[in-house]
Amino acid sequence: MIDFHTHIFPEKIAEKTLKFLASRCHIDPYTDGTAPGLSASTKEAGLEMSVILPVVTKPSQFQSINRFAMQFQEGSLLSFGGIHPDNEDYKEKLKELKHMGFKGIKLHPDYQETFIDDIRYKRIISYASELDLIVSVHAGFDPGYPDCIHCPPQKALDVIRDVQPQKLVLAHMGGFMMWDEVEAYLTGENIWMDTAAVFGHIPEEQFVRIVRAHGADRILFATDSPWGGQKEFAEYFRNLPLPDEEKEAIARGNARKLLGMS
Repeated sequence: MIDFHTHIFPEKIAEKTLKFLASRCHIDPYTDGTAPGLSASTKEAGLEMSVILPVVTKPSQFQSINRFAMQFQEGSLLSFGGIHPDNEDYKEKLKELKHMGFKGIKLHPDYQETFIDDIRYKRIISYASELDLIVSVHAGFDPGYPDCIHCPPQKALDVIRDVQPQKLVLAHMGGFMMWDEVEAYLTGENIWMDTAAVFGHIPEEQFVRIVRAHGADRILFATDSPWGGQKEFAEYFRNLPLPDEEKEAIARGNARKLLGMS
């Protein structure tokens, strides 16, 4: 299995960062938020790989965050790069990330305080698509920003129709805690959805219904570690009422194809 959605922090700030986020989001982490902690969790859960998604919360973090992310490009940990919508010369920065060897980028509309249909995001997603980069986007509700949802399904659909991205992943099954809207607006569109943080929140029958409507070939297993337990999510997933071939695709096959591994 491949976990397509995880987070880590540099060891010198991991403890402080996790305490802050846990307090803000009212959730306890499953790891210590470090690379060794994620590596141990990945191994314990019996996973092949964890994909790390760094979030650039200020334009000035572009270089430091991506230098840190560059350490994880092989083995059981694979990191994407990050970019902020206020970064100037976004084309040059995306080309830099491509040159650095990243297979994709992470955008977080809530933490970056920008709506997904903002022209700055549309430009980034469009050019990332030209560079054949995967774009993973936080979608739906975020407990850290409960008063404003910056990437609801209907706005995401506007981006999909306008930009026509080739490798867009909408996290949290298209929109965390907004799955009725996901069913109304997003199923069947040319996107991937990941399962990060959804198990235990989405009704099982609705999860299966979305898989049926969207296609099992466009769903990616993910946990949102350290906010979701990898071992626990893997066990939950294995017990879902899906055919074995669909489970194999969601657990591993789709991720390998999207990452260019098969």
